[in-house]
Amino acid sequence: MAIVYLSLGSNIGDRVGYLQQATQLLKAVPEISVVSTSSFYESEPWKMDSENWFVNAVVQITTSLSPEELLSECLRIESQLGRKREGDKEYHDRTIDIDILFYDDLILHTDKLTIPHPHFHKRAFVMVPMLEIAQDFVHPLFKKTVMQLYEELENPEMVLLYGTRI
Repeated sequence: MAIVYLSLGSNIGDRVGYLQQATQLLKAVPEISVVSTSSFYESEPWKMDSENWFVNAVVQITTSLSPEELLSECLRIESQLGRKREGDKEYHDRTIDIDILFYDDLILHTDKLTIPHPHFHKRAFVMVPMLEIAQDFVHPLFKKTVMQLYEELENPEMVLLYGTRI
C-alpha cells in the first residue's frame, strides 16, 4: 500500500462542504483508506485573479491504486462535485480541486501527472496543512522535510486556521 498525500481546495459555493464531500467520496473507494486529515485553512487565491478565498486541507491516504488510477479517481470525484475544467492553463474558481502532492517517495513525470507536485514547495496553503499531519515527511526531490521547505519560503501568503478537521 502506498502512502499518499492529497491537497483539497475549494473557493466557490459551500467550500467546507465540498472538502468534506470529497473526503467521503475518497473513503468510498475500496482501494483507498483515509489515514489522517488536517484542519481547514483559508488562503488567498494563488496566481489567479479572484476575490474568492480558498479553504484548503491535506489528506493522508493509503492506496493500492497506481498513481494514474488515483488521478482518475480524483478527477472523477472533482467532476462529481461539479468541477468544470477550462481548456486553458489558467487557474479558475472551482468547487473542488484534488491534487496528488506525494505518492510514497515516487518521482514521476508524464504528460498527465507530475509527482511530487511541482509547486508544493512554493505554496504555504498546502505546506501549512501538511505540517500539521506530516511535518517530517521528506520531499523526494529536494531531500528536505516539509518543515525545512516551509521555513525557506520567501514570501509565504497568509494562511488562516479556518476550522476543525474533516
